[in-house]
Amino acid sequence: MATLNPLQDNVIVKPLESASTTASGIVIPDTATKEKPRRGEVLAIGPGKEGKDLSGVKVGDIVVFTQYAPTEIKIDGQELYILGFDSLLAVEA
Repeated sequence: MATLNPLQDNVIVKPLESASTTASGIVIPDTATKEKPRRGEVLAIGPGKEGKDLSGVKVGDIVVFTQYAPTEIKIDGQELYILGFDSLLAVEA
């Protein structure tokens, strides 16, 4: 895979698809779940802008981000998102 190095306070995330069944085992059809994923695995983090602390997130973390934040790109057939650090809402524990 090509190497991407995000600039400033950008983060590269591999989107994770949401589960297609509920906790009780009900299967959700594809037509009902066509929203873009809002969770993903952090692949790379930029160096940050001057004075901005990016230490709350590290490579390998699963993050939740805002719905309309990502810029979608395809590298070697793999869909990736580029997000600004401010678009990250939470890190899964």
